[in-house]
Amino acid sequence: VILTMHNDGASIQQVLAEMTNQRTVPNVFVNGTHIGGCDATYQAYQDGSLQKLLGDNQITEPYEYDLIIIGGGSGGLACSKEAAALGKKVMVLDYVVPTPLGTSWGLGGTCVNVGCIPKKLMHQAALLGQALQDSRKFGWQYEEQVKHNWEVMVEAVQNYIGSLNWGYRVSLREKSVTYLNSYGEFVEPHKIKATNRKGQVTYHTAETFVLATGERPRYLGIPGDKEFCITSDDLFSLPYCPGKTLVVGASYVALECAGFLAGLGLDVTVMVRSILLRGFDQEMAEKVGAYMETHGVKFIRKFVPVQVEQLEQGMPGRLKVTAKSTEGPEILEGEYNTVLIAIGRDACTRNIGLQTIGVKINEKNGKVPVNDEEQTNVPYVYAIGDILDGKLELTPVAIQAGRLLAQRLYGGSSKKCDYINVPTTVFTPLEYGSCGYPEEKAIEEYGKQNLEVYHTLFWPLEWTVPGRDNNTCYAKIICNKQDNNRVIGLHILGPNAGEVTQGFAAAIKCGLTKELLDETIGIHPTCAEVRKGEGTA
Repeated sequence: VILTMHNDGASIQQVLAEMTNQRTVPNVFVNGTHIGGCDATYQAYQDGSLQKLLGDNQITEPYEYDLIIIGGGSGGLACSKEAAALGKKVMVLDYVVPTPLGTSWGLGGTCVNVGCIPKKLMHQAALLGQALQDSRKFGWQYEEQVKHNWEVMVEAVQNYIGSLNWGYRVSLREKSVTYLNSYGEFVEPHKIKATNRKGQVTYHTAETFVLATGERPRYLGIPGDKEFCITSDDLFSLPYCPGKTLVVGASYVALECAGFLAGLGLDVTVMVRSILLRGFDQEMAEKVGAYMETHGVKFIRKFVPVQVEQLEQGMPGRLKVTAKSTEGPEILEGEYNTVLIAIGRDACTRNIGLQTIGVKINEKNGKVPVNDEEQTNVPYVYAIGDILDGKLELTPVAIQAGRLLAQRLYGGSSKKCDYINVPTTVFTPLEYGSCGYPEEKAIEEYGKQNLEVYHTLFWPLEWTVPGRDNNTCYAKIICNKQDNNRVIGLHILGPNAGEVTQGFAAAIKCGLTKELLDETIGIHPTCAEVRKGEGTA
């Protein structure tokens, strides 16, 4: 109705203003429901609510699927199988865009293919090298020159990963989940375009969508980075030994890779822009770095690469790296066989058509803001895993969130994923496990005067006979004095730190206090029994 052409236009407009609190035009209603102005109407079209309001007046086709998940990593697969078990028709799309060097992989996501699994296996390979050195002190005698064969290790790791890829496909088939090895992209509300490797396109609709696209390594944005450097996406299937390696970055990925490469006998240097392990407890981070440095890893502090040039092709070839100081005009040059970039990861959200349906992302990092039920600003679109803004980037977190989301959507559950006090471990040569607050964050949150920190060095029994350093392994807990000395942070640097931390994480979830910890009888002789320490205000 055009009110200016209506006899009672002015009075109708006044009534509308009182009803809707809107004095601008257009003022849109659909079947008695107020939508709003132009922007609100367009938003309603993008999020699908306009189509639903119009549903009474038009014939709409049923959706092809109840749920479509974009991304076949840990979170996406967990969500898909849970939803299918609850009787829903589910599709999973998974497509790996090859790296600049052409590396790609199978179903399962980062963790299985180019993350946790191959990382831990190569970490284990490096630990076996250390065990060989220790073994002579325990009486083992061998004459043969011991050396490591990179190709044999990579083949064994990739064979195991291949078995996991196959297992995931079989599992989806058994659960009646449709799997497409295609790139998913939204083209309109509730509808995606799926493009396979051959460029063939199909279209699919669903009532609900879950974004589980994960992240990929970030490049430096300097001459030669994509042409000549590798990332963790390439390393674990690299068909040749990387040789003398420069690792750029101070993330846990950087230090883990540098650690096992050095443990395999390679010449490894880490170039660090600022601090180690940003976001982790900095006392622990420096101890991690110090141990690596005393075990053969070199560190170049406060430098960043500005150019990478190829001096010689080969497997590996030779590269020249030019770096600049972050504190002055100093320039540094060095030659390496391989340059591994590990400066962080970017969310895979910018090229999947989210803007077409109105899903908002954090423009700075590409991550997706969600509410406490993993729901985006578009009601029928949810997100889980590493792409969530402000949440932990850990495989078990994505799995838990995916399962619980499916149970809420289709199983009548109201249980939400708990992102607090999640344990994690950095698998550097000396492992670092943590749960709860880093000391810096605890001080920021509670105030230094309200905290008590208990800490101790310890000497693993296994290290005594080989004569390994008795002043390296370290543990500390951070307690809130205002809450019955409740443990709000636990940090341990030592062998098998991941195994130790997992058990304590359950106790922290149950409200562990310093008194309860002191009353717990330890298992002797283990690293995990170390719990008493000197207190510092």
